[in-house]
Amino acid sequence: MIVLGVLVSGSGTNLQAILDAIDSRTLDARVAVVVSNVAGAPAIDRARLAGVPAVILEHKHFADRRAFDTAIAQTLRSHGVEIVVLAGFMRILSEVLLDAFPQRIVNVHPSLLPAFPGVHAQEQALQYGVRIAGCTVHLVDGGTDTGPIVAQAAVPVLDDDDPNRLGTRILAKEHELLPRVLQWMAEGRVIVERAVATGRRPRVRVQGIDAGAADVEGVSTAAQPRSHVED
Repeated sequence: MIVLGVLVSGSGTNLQAILDAIDSRTLDARVAVVVSNVAGAPAIDRARLAGVPAVILEHKHFADRRAFDTAIAQTLRSHGVEIVVLAGFMRILSEVLLDAFPQRIVNVHPSLLPAFPGVHAQEQALQYGVRIAGCTVHLVDGGTDTGPIVAQAAVPVLDDDDPNRLGTRILAKEHELLPRVLQWMAEGRVIVERAVATGRRPRVRVQGIDAGAADVEGVSTAAQPRSHVED
């Protein structure tokens, strides 16, 4: 079993997916604490309804990003957290938090990285006219969505899509993919390999799954990084 700390800013649907996976015994984990930087975030209610401690640390009350991240790291450590999950957490992390949990911070992003990093990924996908979109679960580093890719799931882009419709289909995939990756981590199957060349993100190998293989649900694991799409 792994002990999770979940950082949230909004509705908390990915947090709920984690809690549901734990309840259904498909994820061998325990959420020790949920930390929100937004006092009124609905995710807080989800945590408390599940009996999970919820801590509010509003970033605007701290002098700078390092001070804010120091408070988060102290909170996570005090609850015995092993893996940190960014579940709609709308703050960029400083080296304080990254160094406190090296290669143990997981993020889910609504695009097939390295395409469309940052905010408004669904809008970017539609603007570029791509026919396939999706989501990526990756480990967090000091860049914007540049960390090692663990797994990806694809969805088609339909002719009548707008950002909301596309985002809803992507979000459904996020709810499947994030708990699955966390279970792989609980099983000790996620291995980060050294980057093969300077400037390239390290590859991630998931033991027991062929690199780049896709299952019937459209999930690709241990993906080889592709060329970057500039926005």
